Amino acid sequence: MKYFYGVLSFLGFVLPYSQFIPWIVHNGLDLTLLFEAINSTRIGAFAWMDVFVTAIVLMGFILFEGTRKRMKYLWLPIASTLLVGPSLGLPLFLLLRQVHLEKNILK
Repeated sequence: MKYFYGVLSFLGFVLPYSQFIPWIVHNGLDLTLLFEAINSTRIGAFAWMDVFVTAIVLMGFILFEGTRKRMKYLWLPIASTLLVGPSLGLPLFLLLRQVHLEKNILK
């Protein structure tokens, strides 16, 4: 599973940024334009609200499950969720969790 989560972590980073970086190159870091683009259609606003709620739930899950399992580096999937999104944060957390579980089984 760790290879599966690793591949999904890679895709969770590359795919969103493959769309975001060209937008930044074309428009710069114009936050006003970014929020206008996000809210320009109801379906765009729907998608961003969905991502926002998912990110909050994911960070709660990371903190709860990670603390319960006494995992290290919980800041990494939280930072990934904030900087990229749940598409990176979730598979990265699951990868870290899988590695942690495998390490503890070997003890």
